Amino acid sequence: MEQASGDILAFHHVAIIASDYQRSRHFYVDVLGFTVLAENFRAERNSWKCDFRIGNSQIELFSFPDAPARTSRPEACGLRHLAFCVKDIGATVQRLAEHGVECEPIRTDPYTGRLFTFFSDPDELPLELYET
Repeated sequence: MEQASGDILAFHHVAIIASDYQRSRHFYVDVLGFTVLAENFRAERNSWKCDFRIGNSQIELFSFPDAPARTSRPEACGLRHLAFCVKDIGATVQRLAEHGVECEPIRTDPYTGRLFTFFSDPDELPLELYET
């Protein structure tokens, strides 16, 4: 990875709040194949926190009682989606379909010529597969 200019070196993690912690944990671990680094129940906040690793990236999954729903569609300002690199997008889409995860049709990025598609996590957070 090329060194960024300035003090910021790279992304450390992305945080996600789930409406149903166990359902989302299953999705990220059992369906997407992320590795659990740590998992803790924070009694004082009545909240779970699970740290996942995938490649060089990390995701924190949280649960909070009564968290408001995220606006996903129509697209709202803020973080648009998370994109994951895959070697074979067709095989990954097929594996997701076997778990009941529906992906949009595979498209070609007009600027890079790479294949990509979108799907959603259990709370409709937009996720992208990008073939590298």
